[in-house]
Amino acid sequence: MSAPVVPDAHPRGDLAPAPGRLPAALLMTGSCLPVLGAVLLAPVLPRIQDHFETVPGAAALVPLVLTVPALSLALLAPFAGVIVDRLGRKRLLVVATALYAVFGTAPLWLESLPAILASRVLVGVAEAAIMTVCTTLIGDYYSGRVRDRYLALQTMCAAVSATLFFVLGGALGASDWRVPFWLYTVGLALAPVMARFLPDPVPSAEEDGKTGDEGPERRPFPVRRMAGICLLTVFGAVVFYTVPVEMAYLLDDAGVDSPGTIGAVTALASAATVLGSIAFTRLSPGRRPLPVLLALCAAGFLLMGLGGGLPLLIAGAVLNCVGTGLLLPSLVTLAMSRLHFADRGRGMGLWTAAFFLGEFVCPLVLLAGKAAVGTLATAVAVLGLATALVAAALFPASRRS
Repeated sequence: MSAPVVPDAHPRGDLAPAPGRLPAALLMTGSCLPVLGAVLLAPVLPRIQDHFETVPGAAALVPLVLTVPALSLALLAPFAGVIVDRLGRKRLLVVATALYAVFGTAPLWLESLPAILASRVLVGVAEAAIMTVCTTLIGDYYSGRVRDRYLALQTMCAAVSATLFFVLGGALGASDWRVPFWLYTVGLALAPVMARFLPDPVPSAEEDGKTGDEGPERRPFPVRRMAGICLLTVFGAVVFYTVPVEMAYLLDDAGVDSPGTIGAVTALASAATVLGSIAFTRLSPGRRPLPVLLALCAAGFLLMGLGGGLPLLIAGAVLNCVGTGLLLPSLVTLAMSRLHFADRGRGMGLWTAAFFLGEFVCPLVLLAGKAAVGTLATAVAVLGLATALVAAALFPASRRS
């Protein structure tokens, strides 16, 4: 999947012309690696549970095999951002991609469940570096509308690859639960290609803040500004992941237990996310304000939770996913626009941590909501109401902007 590179309307000063499609394709591929870690093993968790059924605490530990990389990524991405700004982007990305393959394939030979969990924590460490650097390099290499297109393409690739990896994990795990771990070897093939074809980023004179012969001017890191964006991103990630995480349970509550039907509806929702991301690239920045996008997501949630039937549940999920396909690239472009070259790694590390923290807490939020209001559908409707309130709160600031 690729996006056309058009002439950039925003000059980059003394920075070399933006790289072409191959570096962009490598960054899109790298951005899919954390998605692989998040969904690949979901279809084989029951088999892993059966294999370790005699291990004390296996019922609680086995699900962590799937989710602990996301938590590890969320906790460590800010530190990866600091390393990015101090040691450089490209070198860290190449090393982290190679280590991703080493840690990811470790369960092929490990027999202990705690050892497998430890390897999954290390996968999250590598993913934190990969995701942070890939997003940072998109900001380094491109600007203006071209940057927006590639950030939207990240969302599209994540949505498509999530569906693909889920199906692939199920097919490979049919014979043995360890087989899907072989897919992590893609990191060994990708790392040398990144080393060869990714150019070293160079800041423009404007971005570097140069002031004559005195060198770069020190700017304070925009802590308060990024704190607000990151807090909004945690909430946005909960909104983004609600349909992918909870759709199967909502369909089951609606009386749909056919795996084929559940798979088809999940694929339709993923397609709607891709549609939203495509729409993002077609709209000018002034025509995609965050309050409007959050309101669209809220409408989808309310339709899902209060519709009272399968057609409305599916329609609400599609409407919500179109909104989330617009929302995610809007959040990352908002964060990127607040950062200069010298602090882009730290900023993207914080943003990445916020997003994956939202992914991790999403099922916990819905579980707590279900316990409070009685049903999952009602909890989704309450989340829709909360999303509408956040949109209303952001509307005055959006008008001032």
